Amino acid sequence: MILNQLYLNSYLDNLICFEKKPHIAVGVSGGPDSMCITHLLNRWIKLKKGKLSALVFDHGIRNNSKEESLQVREMLTKILKTEAIIIKPNKNTLIKKNMSSARTNRFEGLINFCNKNNISHLFLGHHIDDNLETFLIRKINGSNLEGLGSIDKIAYYKNIQILRPLIEVNKTSILKYNQKNKINYLNDPSNTDVNYTRVKVRNFLKKKNIKKTVKEDFYNLKKQIPSYKKMIWELFLTILCDVKSHKIKIRFDKFIKFDRLIIEKHILLVLKYLNKNNLTKSSKINIFIDSLKNPNFKIFNLSGVIIEKKTNSLFFSLK
Repeated sequence: MILNQLYLNSYLDNLICFEKKPHIAVGVSGGPDSMCITHLLNRWIKLKKGKLSALVFDHGIRNNSKEESLQVREMLTKILKTEAIIIKPNKNTLIKKNMSSARTNRFEGLINFCNKNNISHLFLGHHIDDNLETFLIRKINGSNLEGLGSIDKIAYYKNIQILRPLIEVNKTSILKYNQKNKINYLNDPSNTDVNYTRVKVRNFLKKKNIKKTVKEDFYNLKKQIPSYKKMIWELFLTILCDVKSHKIKIRFDKFIKFDRLIIEKHILLVLKYLNKNNLTKSSKINIFIDSLKNPNFKIFNLSGVIIEKKTNSLFFSLK
């Protein structure tokens, strides 16, 4: 696939989610991927007569993180002809010096900025190589089918639409685009630190024929996910009794006979319906399932959702 302005414009223009003269944001680490998507978006937003906010997150983990943020802002100024915005983690946020925590803190920081500034669309520069790395890491960790689907092209979190237009574009195409358009970028030293799992996986994927095999495995699995989700929904409809905006009622006798993994997926469906920003961990759901199997079960609070058993019915409701 050749990455160019026509590719991005065509993709975004076919979406129907943007308001007139949209205000969009893009998370910029300063690496080749985020600088590339920022350059493309800057051209597209001008055609739409909208506004682009480039967000640089100063994670504060490395000693020179402040200097890096200022350097990225300077590079962005040359592209955007306007100053980028540097944001920092919440003072109450626990800072752990590892790649996973840094990613989480950055993502939450970007989302919070968008919510505070009424920006509905956040763009990120992930590409297919990122997705293959995520897929392989989750496979090693024993992730379920949904988790193995890895990074979505469009997702939603805390009322923000997250878009990754480059998720099907490979790293080589991004580097070629940057070279052609003379786009400067930084090389994050953590991307070559073999103490990180993701870097080890990235190096493994560089071996002959490995990337091709993993890619085929990944896309074959992606084809299965729609059928899997359809099955989960069809089973859920067999136990569903009543639905209101704040309460769901299901049949207990049928529900409890499902396989444990099916039960967990149904609970997630209910939690996300009642609270779309729900991110309840599997471990907490399994504690609830263990309680549910107790003959004396009556009531349980799961991430702010009250679950009560009355005769042969389970009621899920917000506090």
